[in-house]
Amino acid sequence: INNIIDVTNYAMLDIGQPLHAFDYDVLVRRAKEHASTLSGGSSSSHPTDSTLSGGFAQSKGAGQAVPHIYTRLAQKGEKLKTLDDVERTLDDFTVLVCDDAGPLALAGVMGGLESEVTAETKTVLLEGAAWNMINTRRTVMSQKLPSEASYRFARGVHPAMAERGVRRGLELMRQWSGGTVASGLVDNYPLPPVDPTVAITPADVKRWLGIDLSAEEIVRILESLEFKCEIHQSTDQPITIKVTTPDHRLDIGTGVIGQADLMEEIARIYGYQNIPETRMADEIPPQRGNPTLEVDERVRDILARAGLREAITYRVTTPEAEARRLIPGTPLSDKPYMRLANVINQERTVMRQSLLASILEIVERNARIRERIALFEIGEIFLSSEGGELPDELPRLVIALTGPRAPLGWQEGDATPMDFYDVKGVVETLLDGLHIPVKYESASHPSLHPGKTAHLLAGDRRLGVMGELHPEVAAQYDLPETPVLVAELNLDVIYTLIPVRYETVPVPLYPPVVEDLALVMNDDVPAAQVEFLIRQTGGATLSEVTLFDVYRGDKLGPGRKSLAYHLTYLAPDKTLTDKDVAKVRYRIIQRLERELGAQLRS
Repeated sequence: INNIIDVTNYAMLDIGQPLHAFDYDVLVRRAKEHASTLSGGSSSSHPTDSTLSGGFAQSKGAGQAVPHIYTRLAQKGEKLKTLDDVERTLDDFTVLVCDDAGPLALAGVMGGLESEVTAETKTVLLEGAAWNMINTRRTVMSQKLPSEASYRFARGVHPAMAERGVRRGLELMRQWSGGTVASGLVDNYPLPPVDPTVAITPADVKRWLGIDLSAEEIVRILESLEFKCEIHQSTDQPITIKVTTPDHRLDIGTGVIGQADLMEEIARIYGYQNIPETRMADEIPPQRGNPTLEVDERVRDILARAGLREAITYRVTTPEAEARRLIPGTPLSDKPYMRLANVINQERTVMRQSLLASILEIVERNARIRERIALFEIGEIFLSSEGGELPDELPRLVIALTGPRAPLGWQEGDATPMDFYDVKGVVETLLDGLHIPVKYESASHPSLHPGKTAHLLAGDRRLGVMGELHPEVAAQYDLPETPVLVAELNLDVIYTLIPVRYETVPVPLYPPVVEDLALVMNDDVPAAQVEFLIRQTGGATLSEVTLFDVYRGDKLGPGRKSLAYHLTYLAPDKTLTDKDVAKVRYRIIQRLERELGAQLRS
């Protein structure tokens, strides 16, 4: 554009410090105009933020209006026309460079059009500053205004670079424009950061890198990178090198992180190719497992073997999106949602309280392109905590099934739509694999079909719920007409129920005896109770009980049903005879008749 703008760009590319040049005569004119509006003895008040003006403020004459440069936050709705000739409406988090007359520039992003340097500019005020990287990013995203300066400030520029950048820019202006530089700088630097100081020893270098370097060699390498080093040695302590980081190295940390950073610097200057190949000679740290992660991986493996695929969804949503999972008119949880402070998308404003709503959105999208869906997700829900500002993160597992029972393949499979017993079978497969015995009881749930819903219980602890999605809930999603089966389990409860050790049985040496047993009973008798009594009465001889048929019909009479079971008898030390099996069968029938009123179906 012109040589002054070239100076700011060259200095930025040379040492990494963005600069901004103001037309000083414009600032003087604005100061005069502002002073004229204050006639009558009133005085202006200025914020006490960082002053950023250059040396011109030091050469004021009598009666001359002197610009006063400072920073402040924008008022919501305040406007500024930037160098790209766009008038921008500012947010209340945007930092501005201002004079008494109003805003001049978006701090760290772009200058204002009014005070730009033009071909008519004769006097320049050169500004260098350091800005908060997070605030710079927010301003860039809000205004959709990326720039070379904001690219650097958003990644961190050390405050010490501001003076170096200004001095470099002033010298280039003097050389390229033939101008005169005013003496002195105005520097407001109230809280200079402390450069990190890290202590290392030659033994640390040997342990971390496997190379023998003396303290003097380590100092030579680090000082070549502008680190300041001091060697400390005492009779009863090992040699220690105190290393102070140069201010432009923002990537060097403190403590053990700083030590690791220095090791990397030493290694790259020493030469990675010069580091010898050696066996690890250090003590292996104690190995600690991550039990919850290990359980999650077991769950993933079991469900994947059962034919399900894992889905991963956003943890942020909206209350309206989560309300779709409930029957219309059902109130949401009384726990308030955790709202995001920096919302980027209006469809992602709060932390989710249900994994079921997330998986149903995935089923809705996939139902448009595929007929059969079998998904699961492991993730957290976020509930407001009474003990602090952070929410409780509760791990959950959700399963969703819909479509034909068998996957589409070149061989003809079972095209019958999946039902309640399919999701029950998946849940049983999972819990059997985790060695957690459970029982089921009829339940109600605001998302599920009445009569097709069950709670999972391990003793008196509730593991979760499963069932068929309620038709009114399904109507709120674009779902297929086939039933949608879901299960939602509390992983935090499951973690505590998995046994450390579990009993196994050897492969049987003797053949089993298999027979079917059909029993007629009242319709309100749970099948789980029948199975429990059969197993308990059969004892160790009865190795397996499987329900394979449920029948209701006129032949049985109203309110009656027939349950048919496969019974497998097995002894570890002999082949069972018909007489052995008959004794066990008789005890089972007698107990079912006595406690449940069940009769053997003829």
